[in-house]
Amino acid sequence: MVAEKGSGFLVKIGDGGSPEIFATVAGLRSTTLTVNNDTVDITNKESGGWRELLGGAGIRRITVAGSGVFTNAASETAVRDKALTGSIDNYEIVFENADKFSGAFQVVNLDYAGDFNGERTYSLSLESSGSVIFAAA
Repeated sequence: MVAEKGSGFLVKIGDGGSPEIFATVAGLRSTTLTVNNDTVDITNKESGGWRELLGGAGIRRITVAGSGVFTNAASETAVRDKALTGSIDNYEIVFENADKFSGAFQVVNLDYAGDFNGERTYSLSLESSGSVIFAAA
């Protein structure tokens, strides 16, 4: 496996057009992607004291978080507008090797911060809605 740069790990927001064009969310310094799988516990008296899980059951979701420097770019404005309306829109999460996750997400958290003698920063969290597709390069 080849190491990849963190700067090549991008969050892109769709414009809703047809064909849809994706723009990189500007200013991000750090990005995380988490695959969550909720479990369904089927432990019973015959489990011998060990927990048993039901395979393939439960709710799967992708959570994306990022933080960076506010640049007032159009892509940041779009994220803010989507946070304010609670809309569900298409996003791509792209790695340096061109692998990507794509699907519908909702902005569930958007924070702004700024110190007296520093830059204005922001952080965001996205939660998937529906299936998310992974495409290897």
